[in-house]
Amino acid sequence: MAKKNIATFVGPNQGLSIAGDYAYAYSGTVASTTGNQTLLEFTTGKEFIVGKITTAGSIPNNGGGVANGDITAFTLSFNGLEITRMKTETTQEDSPTYSTYPLLIPPHTAVKLIVLSSGTNGSTSAIIVGRIYNA
Repeated sequence: MAKKNIATFVGPNQGLSIAGDYAYAYSGTVASTTGNQTLLEFTTGKEFIVGKITTAGSIPNNGGGVANGDITAFTLSFNGLEITRMKTETTQEDSPTYSTYPLLIPPHTAVKLIVLSSGTNGSTSAIIVGRIYNA
């Protein structure tokens, strides 16, 4: 009988989870802070990952509102070098409340996603989803 890879989702974590030929990392919903906060952090293996990253900022907390103009900035780094910055705002501003970008993560890469919010009345989250390819 062939061995099967079966993944069980046990909730958000900062690491990379593998399910067959797919990988994902999900931060869960995290309360916004005005200081730098690590949402995702992991190191890839010998494979590379082709996928996408979705970031969501300034999500209203239950029973609370998000101030008009709250900004959430995400910084994605590979091996300690900044790769990109992503910005989201409340719906009253000129940027969307979430953003999705294509992503290629090379083998043996330390990945870190940091978030910085301008307000503390909301929540934020991020997810990386992709397909694993052998290098």
